[in-house]
Amino acid sequence: MLSERRLEVLRAIVQDYVGTEEPVGSKALTERHRLGVSPATVRNDMAVLEEEGFIAQPHTSAGRIPTDKGYRLFVDRLAGVKPLSAAERRAIQSFLDGAVDLDDVVGRTVRLLAQLTRQVAVVQYPSLTRSTVRHVELLSLAPARLMLVLITDTGRVEQRMVDCPAPFGETALADLRARLNSRVVGRRFTDVPQLVQDLPESFDAEDRATVSTVLATLLETLVEETEERLVIGGTANLTRFGHDFPLTIRPVLEALEEHMVLLKLLGEAKESGVTVRIGHENAHEGLNSTSVVSVGYGSGGEAVAKLGVVGPTRMDYPGTMGAVRAVARYVGQILAES
Repeated sequence: MLSERRLEVLRAIVQDYVGTEEPVGSKALTERHRLGVSPATVRNDMAVLEEEGFIAQPHTSAGRIPTDKGYRLFVDRLAGVKPLSAAERRAIQSFLDGAVDLDDVVGRTVRLLAQLTRQVAVVQYPSLTRSTVRHVELLSLAPARLMLVLITDTGRVEQRMVDCPAPFGETALADLRARLNSRVVGRRFTDVPQLVQDLPESFDAEDRATVSTVLATLLETLVEETEERLVIGGTANLTRFGHDFPLTIRPVLEALEEHMVLLKLLGEAKESGVTVRIGHENAHEGLNSTSVVSVGYGSGGEAVAKLGVVGPTRMDYPGTMGAVRAVARYVGQILAES
């Protein structure tokens, strides 16, 4: 375990390196920070930090920079995330409050996160498996053709066409709509198959085949697609950090194009707290020079999806964690009110 003084030296090195982009020397540390010890003591502390793998010396400089291990300890020992200013909170609220539907919420959230953090923003659409049914609408398009509209508690809307085996009248359609909603509204998607399995038997014989067809379409809609949807924005922000990537940012850009890689990076939605993965903690080799800060968001206190940012390991962790957490909270409020 490091002493509190050496932790303070490490904290100062991280803060200076993030702020200046320059390796940090002992002389600069003692001039910029009130460490309460002599430069010789700071040099000794830096030697110990280097020996234990928390900082390293780039080939071209006498100064030191944090390693992945150093950043990890810095993040783990953070006293708290950096709170957003009142103006920033108002800006977030007014920007997100203008959203008209879920697609707009997700699009605005990506742009907002990229602007606030100046990193790459990633927002996952709410997962169907963790959603509940708000309403099922059935609309007649032709005597034997219907549109099924499924609306979730998170505002996600799924539409499907249904070709019926026989004409289905308005009265029967209204009856099916009412009975279906009475059984599934407010219920988890995973519970729906069991709730509707005996529904066809309650209809007249000539309507049962159509009811079964509608239910089959509904259940297909409920099945989680193999590739969850997500939106990414602010990739151009990476060009500001060219020298933070050892050789080139190309592997990073290629990894960001793989949505399944990003979904794994964000982690399971049930992890609702802020998660920080630093450098080589990211399993994908192309992202070993980046850090990923993510958090779950949702309505009613339960995470239904994740959002986060990807940037170089030399990032403002307290500020980024604060921004990601604040945006997630506002998005959750919007979903709860929608």
